[in-house]
Amino acid sequence: MRGVSAVAEILKREGAEYLFVFPQQPLIEECARIGIKPILCRQERVGMGIADGFSRTINGKRLGVFTMQQGPGAENAYPGAAQAFGDNVPLLLLPGGVGTDRAYISPEYDSVESYRTVTKWGAQINRMDRIPELMRRAFYQLRTGKGGPVLLEIPRDLWDAEYGDELEYTPVVGNKTAPDPADIGAIAEALLNANDPMIHAGQGILYAEATDELVELAELLQLPVLTTMVGKSGFPENHPLSIGAAMRSGQKGAFHFLKKADVIFGIGTSFTKTGFGPQVPGGKVILHSTNDPADVNKDQTATHAAIGDAKLVLRALIDEVKSRTNGQGRQNSEVAEEIAAIKKEWLDEWMPQLTSDEVPINQYRVIWDMLRTVDRRNTIITHDSGSPREQLVPFWETVAPRTYMGWGKSTQLGYGLGIIMGAKLAEPEKLCINVMGDAAIGMVGMDIETAARNRIGILTIVFNNGAMAIERDSMPEAAEKHLYLGGNYSDLARSLGAWSERVEKPDEFLSVFNKAVDATKTGQPALVEVIVKEGYDFSRYPEI
Repeated sequence: MRGVSAVAEILKREGAEYLFVFPQQPLIEECARIGIKPILCRQERVGMGIADGFSRTINGKRLGVFTMQQGPGAENAYPGAAQAFGDNVPLLLLPGGVGTDRAYISPEYDSVESYRTVTKWGAQINRMDRIPELMRRAFYQLRTGKGGPVLLEIPRDLWDAEYGDELEYTPVVGNKTAPDPADIGAIAEALLNANDPMIHAGQGILYAEATDELVELAELLQLPVLTTMVGKSGFPENHPLSIGAAMRSGQKGAFHFLKKADVIFGIGTSFTKTGFGPQVPGGKVILHSTNDPADVNKDQTATHAAIGDAKLVLRALIDEVKSRTNGQGRQNSEVAEEIAAIKKEWLDEWMPQLTSDEVPINQYRVIWDMLRTVDRRNTIITHDSGSPREQLVPFWETVAPRTYMGWGKSTQLGYGLGIIMGAKLAEPEKLCINVMGDAAIGMVGMDIETAARNRIGILTIVFNNGAMAIERDSMPEAAEKHLYLGGNYSDLARSLGAWSERVEKPDEFLSVFNKAVDATKTGQPALVEVIVKEGYDFSRYPEI
């Protein structure tokens, strides 16, 4: 058995279905030979995105694996690792490396060192007999604790070297951490004694599959629930206690309750301060639970903290609250009434845009029409960075876990196209939609051909206003003329094998959208280019 065969066999035993790739890499052929399907991308950054979206959607039970050639391949893939690291997505990176006889000779590229700040763990397979050991350690890191990319660099001379006849390897099982009962008691007491507590939930809820427990705790204590952008869909947004998800944009209720709350319980979130999330006002009592102690007291001072898997923490907290209240919790019907009143007020403010007949088309009209048309339980939606993200997050109401993919601490234009392909491979029966702008498709549009070639039936909505509108405020007047873009993206998509039409009037959108959905059911990707207005408004309430 060669080294490449040993690595491929371990991937198969660990349940890998796909190998996301950009050649030249011996692992591609070997994986294909034993039934792991290669998905070849046009550029490494998009391939990393496909692996990322696959891992997010399948919840880390089967992991996205990306392999690329030594040097240029690893260099080009770096942005994808940075994105996944910022969003805590578990995926395995297997770059090729220079031969062991060239190690530590500049300027040869060292992936382990170069990726150190954007990976959870990394190592080089420096000996043949260490392949099982290091692969085992990699998969354990991927399945335990907070998620993130893990990297194993494989020097070129190890691919073809002889490993031996027998491979001893058993698939890895990860571990979860349970909280200290004393910490749970302190958090329960703080929540029960608070005047206006609320929950701020992150994507740890999704990875722990803790939505049911989150709903139970919220109902037991009658707490408003806000999610982070990456945690969106972890709590059903049609629930009376939901105040949606927030980043810089959000529902009016999100900002209202952040300002009003005296106690904020963060669960499954790092509480990282970021320009792409709402700022927690000062003077709040912070209760913090995460599976990574490095996040506690990092950006927010925690009065009480509990370390553990979100599902185990929530179950322990529910039991503790029930034991302290004879199973009654907190009874306060006024909270749901307040949430409903603010949400109605907010929607009334925005309804003229959500139902606008203006030409060029208002982006909010497109989002609203899609929301009222699709089966949201069987739809996965994401967006690109910039305007599409700000416009979609507050208004797209999720009703089931993992029907939305949020990303954003790193915000590379075009990333949504890759992750929606990964989502479709993970959930082929679901409608998978990516909303992107004209600047984003300019960076990654050629990978529509990747979807067509691999029969990945995704649906892309392109908001085309011919301008990098969100960048206007940061540019001097003399540079504004350079922010206009050109292109017919519908024609481009058809030339790459997708079904596509252009829409210029709002009343035409749903008819074209439904035809695009039908095309995706055949395995053909579809793209709807929507000519939208240049201006933009976001649902921001900065008074907090």
